Amino acid sequence: MNAAPEKPVRQDDAERIVRAAVEDGRLPEPLALRLGASLQDAGVRQAILEGAAESKRRGKGDRVTVSRNVFIPLTNLCRDRCSYCTFAKPPDSPEARTYGLDEVAEVVRGGVHTGCTEALFCLGDKPEIAYRSHREWLRERGHRSTADYLVEACRVGFEGGLLPHTNAGILSADEMARLRAWNASMGLMLESTSRRLRGKGMAHQYAPDKEPAVRIRMHEEAGELRIPFTSGILLGIGENEAERVDTLLTIRSLADRFGHIQECIVQPFHPKPGTRMRYVAALPDEEVTAWIGLARLILGPEMNLQAPPNLAPEVLERLLRAGVNDWGGVSPVTVDFINPEAPWPTLVELRRRTEAAGQKLVERLPVYPEHLEQADFFEPRVREAALGLADEHGYARVSDSQEAA
Repeated sequence: MNAAPEKPVRQDDAERIVRAAVEDGRLPEPLALRLGASLQDAGVRQAILEGAAESKRRGKGDRVTVSRNVFIPLTNLCRDRCSYCTFAKPPDSPEARTYGLDEVAEVVRGGVHTGCTEALFCLGDKPEIAYRSHREWLRERGHRSTADYLVEACRVGFEGGLLPHTNAGILSADEMARLRAWNASMGLMLESTSRRLRGKGMAHQYAPDKEPAVRIRMHEEAGELRIPFTSGILLGIGENEAERVDTLLTIRSLADRFGHIQECIVQPFHPKPGTRMRYVAALPDEEVTAWIGLARLILGPEMNLQAPPNLAPEVLERLLRAGVNDWGGVSPVTVDFINPEAPWPTLVELRRRTEAAGQKLVERLPVYPEHLEQADFFEPRVREAALGLADEHGYARVSDSQEAA
């Protein structure tokens, strides 16, 4: 973006802007840009956080949700080479792995046994394009693409008793339509609308699937297919304040047009050893919470706003005060394979800290109640299975023994 820098606002102006946004239900673009340019001012940050907390209270009350899940990294092969990622491995790495269907079934059984309702399938983008050995592995099993194999893995997850949620990078409309037969929801982090990040030396230089227009188009096609969809923004990978605001406004526009965006993740970048961005500093906690607050004001009180609790365990209470109403998926069975250095909190600990902050933790399915009540978002068998796992309010049915676990 080459526009002139936004004129920062003072605290009293920020308070007035935020009050109006809370009353109107959303923050207009020009004012969002001005607030985004003013986050170095502690008074402005405080005004945003207070407004975001009130917006969340009006839309979600004191409820904060979490999904008890298993994480299945179907393959960690990927054709992209993002500068911050440690998940993707080349085929000759001793850490490279593609799960067999029997291994998928084993993880699913562990999830069912521990009261999980979601099977999160996460995998690299189109590895068959980059790696001949993976093409041959797929061919030996009767598949032309990783997406074809993913459909079978989701079927195994669904028939095993969990509701699949797929995050597989860029998928075509046809691939999403076939996955819809077994998935309760799907997702793709928009990450950023900044095309600069595809430039030389930037985070996505070697990641063709991170082209913003491609990612936006997949969001649109998911909306056309009536798929409950997760999006999100990644903070601190080289984007500027105006580009962050534009990313959030793009997510809002997609939600307005199609009604399928069920949640927005606000995820901060953390440098990892061995990556090209290992020496890039992470955003300070006060800046992350301010951007979460601004996301709440931009997206409005009805949006489900998620922050992963394992990526900021020291500041969970501050995240709640910034307008977060969802912790995402937390697993009693598997690690976070994208961020293995960051262990999940136990659900008991998460419940304790959520309640200590004056909120109430409620377990949910991979699809939220507001979408579950709309039959046209699902294959009939998937909705029937989801309703069978839901309570009368559309959240996950949880036994007393599970709450204590």
